[in-house]
Amino acid sequence: MFDSILIANRGEIACRIIRTARAMGIRTVAVYSEADALARHVAMADEAHCIGPAPARESYLRGDAIIAVALASGAQAVHPGYGFLSENADFAEACAAAGLTFIGPPASAIRAMGSKSAAKALMERSGVPLVPGYHGADQSPALLAAEAARIGFPVLIKASAGGGGKGMRIVRDAADFAEALAMAKGEARASFGDDQVLVERYLQKPRHIEVQVFADTQGNTVHLFERDCSIQRRHQKVVEEAPAPGMSEQRRAAMGEAACAAARAIGYVGAGTVEFIAENDDFFFMEMNTRLQVEHPVTEAITGEDLVEWQLRVAAGQPLPCTQQQLGIHGHAIEVRVYAEDPTRDFAPSIGTLHHLREPEGARIDTGVRQGDAIPIHYDPMISKLIVHGSDRAEALRRLNRALAQYEIAGVATNLGLLRAIAAHPAFAAAELDTGFIANHPEVLAPPPPAPRSVLAAAIHRLLRDEAPPAAPGDPYSPWAQANAWRLNGEGYQDFTLAEGEARHELRAHILPHGFRLGEDLVHATDADGLTTLRLGTTTEKLRVLRQGQALTVFRNGVAFALTHIDPRAPVDAAQAGGGRILAPMPGRVLEVLVAPGDKVTRGQVLLMLEAMKVQMRITAPADGTVASLRCAAGELVEDGTELVTLD
Repeated sequence: MFDSILIANRGEIACRIIRTARAMGIRTVAVYSEADALARHVAMADEAHCIGPAPARESYLRGDAIIAVALASGAQAVHPGYGFLSENADFAEACAAAGLTFIGPPASAIRAMGSKSAAKALMERSGVPLVPGYHGADQSPALLAAEAARIGFPVLIKASAGGGGKGMRIVRDAADFAEALAMAKGEARASFGDDQVLVERYLQKPRHIEVQVFADTQGNTVHLFERDCSIQRRHQKVVEEAPAPGMSEQRRAAMGEAACAAARAIGYVGAGTVEFIAENDDFFFMEMNTRLQVEHPVTEAITGEDLVEWQLRVAAGQPLPCTQQQLGIHGHAIEVRVYAEDPTRDFAPSIGTLHHLREPEGARIDTGVRQGDAIPIHYDPMISKLIVHGSDRAEALRRLNRALAQYEIAGVATNLGLLRAIAAHPAFAAAELDTGFIANHPEVLAPPPPAPRSVLAAAIHRLLRDEAPPAAPGDPYSPWAQANAWRLNGEGYQDFTLAEGEARHELRAHILPHGFRLGEDLVHATDADGLTTLRLGTTTEKLRVLRQGQALTVFRNGVAFALTHIDPRAPVDAAQAGGGRILAPMPGRVLEVLVAPGDKVTRGQVLLMLEAMKVQMRITAPADGTVASLRCAAGELVEDGTELVTLD
């Protein structure tokens, strides 16, 4: 077994690998970019080295710098994690040439499956069923459009070299094909340095089911059953569970054997995932990921195995710890991915500092961040993975709902509301799953309801508490120490205006000896252990109230309600966007500016292209007009809300 390994990755996967290595007595070496100098994985590792500036291409994608650090630090092996260089055959070969063990499959296996087109051709020769499509080398737009017409719309354009939903577009009509192809190729170039795509028939109600495989150097290959990853946004997984609901033993055996056959066909070694798309009684090969997957914890939960430990043992030349007959399914596990993104703004990434982070109890949390850490613009916006396990799916779902109700994050927008809505949806409880789940149930994307009265009461309690004058020294009965809004001719009260988005809550709190009254409701509140126990009328709740200046965040069952105290004594902020000002909808890099001052534009015309976290977004004109001024240039980094273009 290795004494020391280098982890060529960042965030939650680096932390995950460090935990297993530490348990096995293996020393860990981390690498980091300048943006990650204070990151959690850097603090957890036994040793850490900076390898370059924040952009991944200048740090985490620099194989030469990583290998140099591995050799200088005395590491014997390199674990690539997932993403970055994990499926880069040249990097795997460079590690071997430097005398380092690459904790992953042979370079030949990576190359065999690295191109989706080549992998599908190999699977077709092996008799594995494929979705009808075009996987050829000729990438001329005219040929691709002709192939799409032959296959029949809707079709799916997919980057041949990558994954994670990057470089993927659904096209429902021939008229939209050219633009979708250009967008898919642009994202593929930005994400993988290769703009080759394939075109396939888009199945209407497919399930995304993948099989975890493992192989060693002694010729043993096993599968660790399947995962259902059907619930996705932007073709990227959001919810994963194991085993797949409704899977018969016959289909499980057939898919498992097909996955093992695919691994054996390319001389595979280590952890891999064979992904299938299933519809009705049919299943089709999609691709093989030659690495550990983000969703591997649900497989660990139902098998009781540590897949990172398996990776390390296989890479060290040891045989697989179990045979196929020794592996079994125990209970049910569900994983959800918590992202710093705003589902109400088309899942735009949210960049900022995690001012408050409280993780739920009784659940596994795989994360690479802590309270006070920043979510940077340069990398994937995932905050954590939340994993629950139960004796069956119903119990796992109950635990998921409870864990999501306890999860509190402030400082960035998150998809926690979406996850709660999915977990509570009757269709999810009934395991009615397909990749169109979110689109077919748009109610899960509904914005949160307005703050209930208990939330407003908790906010007022906090304002009253914070603004109470200190007791007069030596005279606890001094009238100057009273905060009861005393009035000569009537009951004391204090008026509050709380803004919630565009809404305004005008409230009058009548101060009482032991609390206050809102309208007809008596309010009594006490604070302990960071929580406010609030009795509103005959109902008692526990809430958490955070305050930064005049901004208040109130957590109720995990749901964050953002309020702003409008102080009548404060000056009015005149810096409001209006007129023809077009603002950046998210932090990002300007890829291309397509207009110039003086240009006439029409409603919907693309003005510029913005990229954030390798997702491209078109910024379009909201109305007909003339470009009055440009406030950005190609290559420039812009913050959320930055003025980009002004239209007359």
